[in-house]
Amino acid sequence: MLTPLLPFLLFAFVASITPGPTNLLAMSNSARFGWQASLPIVYGGCLASAALVLAVGVGLGNTLLAIPQLTQLLGYTGALWLSYLGWQIAQAPVQLETCHIGERPVSGWTAASLQLINPKPWSVALAVVSVFMTSAGAPAWLLALLFLFMAVPCMLLWAWLGLQAGRWLRSPTGLRRFNQLMGLLLAGSGWLGLLA
Repeated sequence: MLTPLLPFLLFAFVASITPGPTNLLAMSNSARFGWQASLPIVYGGCLASAALVLAVGVGLGNTLLAIPQLTQLLGYTGALWLSYLGWQIAQAPVQLETCHIGERPVSGWTAASLQLINPKPWSVALAVVSVFMTSAGAPAWLLALLFLFMAVPCMLLWAWLGLQAGRWLRSPTGLRRFNQLMGLLLAGSGWLGLLA
């Protein structure tokens, strides 16, 4: 059964490792708040993505395909939310040793809810169902579980990259530019997702 699943595993790897809003959030939070602060984002985002694959696989995908206006509404809502989060990151204080009072890392719940309005996980889930459920001959629950196992290490890599970037950025100017770049990429990823 593993051989028919190899194309799916490759797809899950590519979908999980390529830049996306949740990966960028994990990277940004790790750079700003440390490794522990990125873990809720990693696990919340990955669990939500796997849950989307499962939900679409058991029938939600048919509903979305039948109501394209709902898909479009989710896409624009997601792009606006990502723009807001990007603005928050770009405007974040740049104190190097301690976090600004009242500033908190993004929560796992926020990362999970982001998956519901982010076009990338929906596109991935629809691709899983339309392409791989039939070709791999696997049930939706198995594909969702395998997707989860592939997504977690990929997103942990993004968090690790953020941690490394945080160690390299030891000047307020460098950290400010990093925050601005992450904010711009995060906001842009939502709008580019609508064009895909």
